[in-house]
Amino acid sequence: MSASVILSPLVSLFYQYWYIVAFALVIQFARIPTIKGFLGEVFLNIVITIRLRRKKYHLIKNVTLPTEDGTTQIDHIIVSEFGIFVIETKNMRGWIFGNEKQKIWTQKIYKHTSKFQNPLHQNYKHTKTLESILSIDSENIFSVVVFVGDSTFKTDMPRNVTSPNGLIRFIRSKTKKVLSPAEVQIVISMIESGRLSKTFKTHKEHVEHVQNLIQVKENLCPKCQSKLVLRVAKQGANIGNTFYGCSSYPKCNYAISFL
Repeated sequence: MSASVILSPLVSLFYQYWYIVAFALVIQFARIPTIKGFLGEVFLNIVITIRLRRKKYHLIKNVTLPTEDGTTQIDHIIVSEFGIFVIETKNMRGWIFGNEKQKIWTQKIYKHTSKFQNPLHQNYKHTKTLESILSIDSENIFSVVVFVGDSTFKTDMPRNVTSPNGLIRFIRSKTKKVLSPAEVQIVISMIESGRLSKTFKTHKEHVEHVQNLIQVKENLCPKCQSKLVLRVAKQGANIGNTFYGCSSYPKCNYAISFL
């Protein structure tokens, strides 16, 4: 029996049900963490654009800013006369457990449980970086964490941890004008001029920086995965200071900033 005879019914079935195959591929593709996060940001962009007046609220997306130890990436910044809103987006489903002070929150989907960093702590660095760059009063910068997707909070959350609709309500609840129209334009200009260029290289370097920080927290060398050990500098300008160095030294000379 020839191969064409065997494959013919399969090809016919594919043409008949191609849309099912395409749908399945889209679902699997959307589950990739990077794509999932991107889709969440796109959805929130649409909500913000539709629900908030552009002349009143100025949206700046995917801002990568330089910091002392690398870079930090902010999903959305909204600049208005009522303050600056720094938004961290989480595209998650299932039950979410956590509170403002806990370092680690929990996601539960049926019997599966996973842990993730408190997004309020994650967004704190974003707000502080902006505060430093803009030299602006911290009371005029608002941190907001927005969960998109089919998720439900199973513990009481602060007002600035919310859904897309809750984000709009939170922003509109700020009615005291703290920036003049001229100051709003200055802030937008400073953010745009201070951000790193939106290139694949910038994003890749930021991702590598975050991965390095995670490995350091786990006490692993980002270069070779060996253990990091606490050392004391015996010479040079930093003599007597402590730092983390790779246990494989001198084969690997990785060292994290002096403490």
